[in-house]
Formats: sequence, structure tokens, C-alpha cells
Amino acid sequence: MPHIVLQYTPNLEAEVDMTGLCKALAESMVALRDESGGPLFPVGGTRVLAYPAKHYAVADAKDDYAFCYINMRIASGRSDAMKKIAGDALLERATAFFASVFEKKHVGVTIQVDEAPGQAYDAKHSNLHALFKK
Repeated sequence: MPHIVLQYTPNLEAEVDMTGLCKALAESMVALRDESGGPLFPVGGTRVLAYPAKHYAVADAKDDYAFCYINMRIASGRSDAMKKIAGDALLERATAFFASVFEKKHVGVTIQVDEAPGQAYDAKHSNLHALFKK
């Protein structure tokens, strides 16, 4: 982790490079350092996925309003200060990508950071981590 999921209204696709946004958010998370100077998140565990909503209504639905929900799920063990730094980094990168959209239309962006509580079951199988442990 972190696993970042974007859900957005498809009227943003003409305005925002969603693939570029996903890459920028991943880069931001990979660049973060914890209190001891090590990586805040494992590179191989960082995932960013974006999904347009097939059906949507935003606000009173009387105009072509836009919305993007960005949720980051992280494993437990990071301080509240580090979680805030991660959330602020997401907000900074996202608002930079949406700056021109805010000038043209009404749009909402919400960012939430959720911490996974002790899981009853959490299985993983990946060969990605080995790429970054050199």
C-alpha cells in the first residue's frame, strides 16, 4: 500500500489527463519519506487506479458539474503527521491537475486517507517488490 482509487465523472476526461494524474499521484507517494528518512510507502506496493462513473449526478444535477473522489487506503503503522503529509501531497498534485478545470466549470475534488484496521484476512502475491529492493 498505498492503494489510491479515483472515481470521477466522465465529463472530466476531456479536461484532465487522468493517466498523467495517476502517475503524478504515484510519484508523489513514492517520493515521501518517513520520520527516519526512509520511504513512507513501499514503491512496489503503490497503486493508483482511476474509474469514470458510468452514471452520476453532482449537486442539484442541473448543470454539467464535475467531481473526482480520491481515496487512499494505507496499512496501519504511520503517524498522524505522516498521514497528513501524504494527504496534503495528494491534494497539492490533484489541485495542480484540476487548476484549469476550476477556471472553466464547477468541480469538486475530495481526498480521503483511510487506514486499514487490523484485518481478519489480508493476502498478497506479487513479484513487484523485488524490483525495487536492489
